[in-house]
Parts: sequence; C-alpha cells; structure tokens
Amino acid sequence: MADLESLSVVLMWTAIAIYALAFLAYAFDLASRSAKTADAKLETAKAKQLVTAGGGGGAAADAGDAASAASDADEAKPRYVMARIGTSLTVLGWLFHLGATVTRGIADGHVPWSNLYEFAMIGTLLIIAVYLIVLTRLDVRYLGSFILGLVVVLLGLTSTNFYVVITPLAEPLKSVWLIIHVFVASLSTALFALAFALSVMQLMQMRRERLVAEGAAKTGPGFLRTIPDSNRLESLAYRFTVVGFIAWTFTLMAGAIWAQDAWGRFWGFDVKETWTFIIWVLYAGYIHARATRGWRGSRSAWLSIVGFAAVLFNFTIVNVFFKGLHSYSGLS
Repeated sequence: MADLESLSVVLMWTAIAIYALAFLAYAFDLASRSAKTADAKLETAKAKQLVTAGGGGGAAADAGDAASAASDADEAKPRYVMARIGTSLTVLGWLFHLGATVTRGIADGHVPWSNLYEFAMIGTLLIIAVYLIVLTRLDVRYLGSFILGLVVVLLGLTSTNFYVVITPLAEPLKSVWLIIHVFVASLSTALFALAFALSVMQLMQMRRERLVAEGAAKTGPGFLRTIPDSNRLESLAYRFTVVGFIAWTFTLMAGAIWAQDAWGRFWGFDVKETWTFIIWVLYAGYIHARATRGWRGSRSAWLSIVGFAAVLFNFTIVNVFFKGLHSYSGLS
C-alpha cells in the first residue's frame, strides 16, 4: 500500500500544478475581457463622433458604416478562448485529483477523509466538482480564477504543512457516520465556496454600477461588463447558500447522532461542535435576513463572506490549534 500512497502524492501535486495553470488561464481570460471591453468602448465612442460629425452624404454613409460595425461588434457572441482553456485544464486537474483521492482511499483501507490533509483533499475535490457541474447549466467561468485560486492555496498549504502518512483509524472514527457526516460537510463547504465567490463578484459589480450611475470615468475592471449584474449574482449566491445550508443542517444533526454513538451524549460544547453551530447560525441569519427583512445588496454579500470565513476558520485554525474530542488533524 506504500506504493499507492506515494502514487497518491504524485497525482495530487500533478493536480495542483494543472490547477495553477488553469488559474492562470482564467486570470488571462479576465484580463482579455477587460481589454476587449475597453476597445469596444473606444470603437463606440469613435462611431458616435462620426455620426455627430457626418453632415454630407458620404460622411453620413461612413458614419452609418461605423455605427453598424460597432453594433455588429456588440452583438457578436463573445468567444472566451482562455476561459475554455482554463475549463479544460480544470477538468484534467480534477481527474488527477480524483485519482489521488481514490488511491489514497485504497491505501487507507477506508474513505479518505479521516484527517486534515484528507479532508482538504475531498473538500477541494467537491468544490471543483460542483463548479464543473454548474458550468453545464450556467456560464460561471468568470468565477474560475477565484475558485481555482482558492483550491490551489488550500491544497498547496495542506500538502506542504499538514500531510500525514497513513495510520490506522482512531476508534471513534470507525463508524458509518464517517462516510456520511464528513462527505455532506465537504459538499456543503463546496456550495458555500461558490456562494462566497459570487458574493465577492457581487460587491465588485455593485461598485461598478454605482460608479456608472454617478458618471465616473473609471468604473473598475472591464471584465465586470461581461458578467451578470449584481442582482443576478446575489440571487445565484443565495441559491447556493440555501442548498449548502440544508446540507450543513444535516451535518450538524448527523454529528450529534454520531457523538451519541461515540461518546454517549448528543452535544458537549466541544470546540468543533461549537464552531459548527456558529457557522449554522451565521448562514441561518443570512437566509432569514435576506428572506424576511429585505437585507439585499452589500449587507447580504458581506454576511455570505463572513460565513465562509468562519468555515475556513473551522477547517484550519480550529483543527490545528484547538484541542478537543474532534482533534483528528493527524498532526502531533
């Protein structure tokens, strides 16, 4: 099994390298979108000047041709080549990532999410999987640089700092709830990650829309003109959050049942249990405030961002620096 463990490490670092290339491709895509929108604004301005200046028949014809060309350029369906390359690299990286996870699980002899390194492995695998699945229904490639950047950082940090060799399962982990509880927690984390990325984009788009309304000359990155408006971004973030919240609620309930089986009590205010509940309260507050009190716009976006920050805190700081019954990071 040592060979499989080594193979898993090689596959994982290969996946990280490919994800990094995908991140660069998505970043170049956003940069090229900014350049294209700047060029389009310049062409439109020139066409308007020609229309204004065109008094004679020939000039009017030239102006008409210029205006028609500008209109055709605006109506042409954009082809984001670098985004397509980024998506292809993401799929390839995900396949290597899946191979790393499967080989680690076979070497483990159980599901590969029993310590901090393995949880990062499965959590980021699901983040990418959810992103790719959503791409089949919605064009959210503008989130690619955010999602891939987050995954590369998480995998890079855990692979270099939190990697542990395979060891036998701790006694409380020898339960079917290890499969159910941790997988659903990872899935909800993936959904929250997409909501987080959408909320960041929403704040950027809101700022651009405000500057446009004020007639500012500079309104921020040009790629923002190629993505949905802030209301659409907020609506998408809310939908992902609601589904993630349902999964997180199940995680909380399943954890309590597992705690009863393992330690003879449903709740003991262990630090991990407490932070899981805090995250639940944050997202419940986000959903409730937006649905019943009309918290829209920047306030809802910041609640979504704070909620995901709490998820990352629970995953990193709590697992590493706080001791408790849930100290299964695998670190000495």
